[in-house]
Amino acid sequence: MPKEVFNKSYKFLPRRELLSFEEILRVVRAFQQLGVSKIRLTGGEPLLRNDLEKLIEQIAAVDGINDISLTTNASLLTTARANSLRDAGLQRVNVSLDALDDETFMRVNDVDIDVETVLKGIEAASAAGFEAVKVNMVVKKGLNEHSILPMARFFHGTGQILRFIEFMDVGNSNGWDMEHVVNSREIAEIINQELPLEAIDPNYKGEVAKRWRYKDGGGEIGIISSVSKPFCGDCSRARLSAVGSLYTCLFASQGHDLRELLRNNISDEQLLSNLHKLWAGREDRYSETRSHVVVLKPKIEMSYIGG
Repeated sequence: MPKEVFNKSYKFLPRRELLSFEEILRVVRAFQQLGVSKIRLTGGEPLLRNDLEKLIEQIAAVDGINDISLTTNASLLTTARANSLRDAGLQRVNVSLDALDDETFMRVNDVDIDVETVLKGIEAASAAGFEAVKVNMVVKKGLNEHSILPMARFFHGTGQILRFIEFMDVGNSNGWDMEHVVNSREIAEIINQELPLEAIDPNYKGEVAKRWRYKDGGGEIGIISSVSKPFCGDCSRARLSAVGSLYTCLFASQGHDLRELLRNNISDEQLLSNLHKLWAGREDRYSETRSHVVVLKPKIEMSYIGG
């Protein structure tokens, strides 16, 4: 969330415009009936949401939801918070960390926290006993590609899964250019030169990260290749914003307003029917058609709908 936009003078939305926990749960229950079993809480920064643990407890109580995860910058992920999230029913945590040195890290993220704070959050999550703790690094050529190998060395053997993400043209404000992309093959080659890798099978159909493990038994890494090797055909993700807009693609220009439906006393059957129609009618293939698009439509910002 760029400081030049989201500064002290920025007027944030009033609370009433955000979905309540009850409204979020209605959507979760409807999606569960359509086959969804995994829920991820993301942001912005989800740990800023008051009483987040209560929402997690309520989602965990929904029959059929068997995987609840969270993506965070770890700035608020203390030992006490990690334990309370785990006790509430959170199972997995992803932490964003794009470099190990403060200068690069702060230049990438434009935040007022240091790397040490993030590393303490990662350790707190590991100590809390989450089923998986993953560390996400977005790689941008000319900015932090020099951190690829140091990151691999640091997390090698820790049990924490490091995932590299190709720099994507999400939103309109990150100055994306194909020349800034370090592709998945290059990332794997850089690591393999010092820490030999071998490819392993995905955990499930549609898994976004290509999995590799260290030949010396030091764990595994993942590489997400949505630019060089799009996976639109296997995508099964939908994103619900804090104000109730449903996005069927990370690169969408606009969402579908569920908040109005929810607040107009729509029945559960009608909600289910609307979600079914939205998903069945989608034609999202941006990552596959990116190179053929002449005029790009404005896209929703990552800070608005999360990863």
